[in-house]
Amino acid sequence: MSKKRYEDPKWVAGQVIGLDYNNCMSEFVGEQGLSAAELEDLAPGMAAVHQELAEARRRGDLAFMELPYQTAALANVRQVAKPLLEWCWEFVVLGIGGSALGARALHQALCHPQYNRFNMARRHHRPALWVLDNIDPDNFHGMLDGLELRRTAFNVISKSGSTAETLAQFVFTYQLLKGRLGEAKARERFVVTTDPEKGNLRRLAVQEGFPSLMVPPGVGGRFSVLSPVGLLPAAMVGIDLEELLAGARFMDERLKSPAYQDNPALCLAALYYLFARKSRNILVIMPYASALAGMADWFCQLWAESLGKRQDLQGREVWAGTTPVRAVGATDQHSQLQLYMEGPQDKLITFLEVEKFHNRLEIPDLFPEMEGLHYLGGHTLNGLLEAEQKATAFNLAKAGRPNLTLRLPEINAFTIGQLIYLLEVVTVAAAPLLGVNPLDQPGVEGGKQTTYGLMGRPGFEAQRREIEEGPPPLEKYRIF
Repeated sequence: MSKKRYEDPKWVAGQVIGLDYNNCMSEFVGEQGLSAAELEDLAPGMAAVHQELAEARRRGDLAFMELPYQTAALANVRQVAKPLLEWCWEFVVLGIGGSALGARALHQALCHPQYNRFNMARRHHRPALWVLDNIDPDNFHGMLDGLELRRTAFNVISKSGSTAETLAQFVFTYQLLKGRLGEAKARERFVVTTDPEKGNLRRLAVQEGFPSLMVPPGVGGRFSVLSPVGLLPAAMVGIDLEELLAGARFMDERLKSPAYQDNPALCLAALYYLFARKSRNILVIMPYASALAGMADWFCQLWAESLGKRQDLQGREVWAGTTPVRAVGATDQHSQLQLYMEGPQDKLITFLEVEKFHNRLEIPDLFPEMEGLHYLGGHTLNGLLEAEQKATAFNLAKAGRPNLTLRLPEINAFTIGQLIYLLEVVTVAAAPLLGVNPLDQPGVEGGKQTTYGLMGRPGFEAQRREIEEGPPPLEKYRIF
């Protein structure tokens, strides 16, 4: 068996994600930055956070941290994927939030930008991947309308098994396929990914005989991308799962140090926390690579749902959290940068920089008579994008706007595995500093329960009455 490249220390040494936070420090951004003393004062607290996370991991409270080591789950994913790959042309994820964003992020980062438009031969007999994460009826109908249903498999994903949007998508598509193909063939076209024991989807999988995969107990949806939730869609499109998980394991080893100077997760958590204390309540994540836009979307959910909490661990009202915003360079230099540069001093910007792209595109040396165009000749699009990122970071710092950069040597499964694991640990490392539980989402549950009541789900009649018996809308607050 040939040696994998992630087993080569020399290759790995060139694939290490780096962190540059010079532009967060007062030496570079003046009074808006941090002093070295502020970081040092927090060092004992960060060491304590490191110890707290280690203890929580030993107790099994941070089950997502073990996902890179679960070889049995990988084998199960391959077992489910293998028969599907014999006939499947279209693979559709039915899920929402953490059940969808991770799969989309992996697909966007690690597959060709036109992947879904390639024919089967050019994709090496891998299906197209579609992630249907909304119940907008026109969009949902339109997406289904373009699929060859006889060659389509549906992956129904919900950790709880009770997500109303996903269940509605499932029953609609199941009925549609039964009408088109018959019940037996329809049943073959669904894979369920859910809790191993509980919930409606698990009951359905057992009752109807659907192939199924499990979300490991203790792994919440937003932390589940390295579980079968993200791995099955990735396997279907040919992403190297072993390399992805190897990257996560590599980052796990890097995060063993209790010193923030050597531990990028502790350092990032400290920076995000200290700037939040300085009223920088908007956390912008700005990849300078279109392929990483999905990763930014995934991180926004991870950060917002984990840390946006009304109460701290003692039940006191704290209204914790900062608001994550996704921007993409260089595109959003022409839409959002004006605000970042001259608007309120309430933002901390994290750039994702890629040092080496897969393609190098030369800019032709044309039109020598036009000075404002000719100067680009002889350069590359790669160099222009790099210059855009450096110029943006420099000018933000010059204007007293703190920013930092996470550098990926290139975009591959190994570096993406590192990035996913790093950002997950950063999130849970920030939680003790804020005094909140990063693993629950009480603010989301109220909306779910009221929706259940409005849709007539038994047991939620009180929620329906609450909205029906509330104050009637006033005409003076309407514009017709």
